[in-house]
Amino acid sequence: MKKLHVTWEGVHDSTGYMFSFAKSLSCAVKNSPWPDIAEDIVATSGFAFRMWVSHDLCVSATSIWEFDKQKEWVENGGLICEYVGRYWGQDHIEEEKRLEAIRMIKNSIDRGIPAVSWDIGLPEWGLITGYDDESQKFSVIAINENPSGLAPDDPGTQMPYETLGKREVPILSVLTVTGRSEKPQEQILRDTMKLAVTHLKGGEWCENAKGLEAYPALIRHFETFNPDAAWNLKYFLGTYGALKYYAWKYFGKMGQADLAAIYKDVYDAWQESFDIMNSRDVTLEQVRQKIASLLTSAHQLETKAVEIMSARI
Repeated sequence: MKKLHVTWEGVHDSTGYMFSFAKSLSCAVKNSPWPDIAEDIVATSGFAFRMWVSHDLCVSATSIWEFDKQKEWVENGGLICEYVGRYWGQDHIEEEKRLEAIRMIKNSIDRGIPAVSWDIGLPEWGLITGYDDESQKFSVIAINENPSGLAPDDPGTQMPYETLGKREVPILSVLTVTGRSEKPQEQILRDTMKLAVTHLKGGEWCENAKGLEAYPALIRHFETFNPDAAWNLKYFLGTYGALKYYAWKYFGKMGQADLAAIYKDVYDAWQESFDIMNSRDVTLEQVRQKIASLLTSAHQLETKAVEIMSARI
């Protein structure tokens, strides 16, 4: 048995709902030989800018995007990765891909780095932190778990090898970090802005409203309110609001003062919207109007950010 002592501690999540792939990725990098870019990678992979909103507010909208782009997007930030995926209609390669993923996961844990995997505990991304060939089980931490009190030799939550990619939403998606490239920071910044602009302008595939279009799609639900959708609204605000922090911090670190200032205000608007959902009666029209106003402001700010980034790429 081999297990890494990994927790979510130290990964900044201002809402508790941060997008699970980005949070898992940041945590994996934090527990790698390159913890200095654990925050940067949320921005440089483009996830600090990504938003997807379904017309019916189904929270699965956050997981409908091109999984195969994970390796390319993460490597934009100066890391080297391995990735394996198996999706709908690919049952004929299920076992082949599962065995490939198990090999990757074990190699990553042997290097001391947890693996990012889909459908760990919840149909969200989480971390695989250990393996035991004798019991044929992985040690895992789900996005909603806080195993900080576990002793290093405590297996915690476990998942059989055979269920990898065959759980609640039976597709396979595993990413491991294998190294760091020599890509210059200036090029990483330029390519990060390209990723951000491409997504925000709707250039990345998704079946739902994406990028800047996600704003009116979300605001509409505060204007035509369904009380049964209140938790879903909170989920979307928390998922994307927590990410904006990383855009703010990355641009500040890279000396992009104007973009950092914009994204600080964008982050503040999303965070205030989330806090209002937590503390006030959202069935009241004036409360919903306040949230819609904050999101409208954030929309205008990110539209300006796209103009600035477009001029620099």
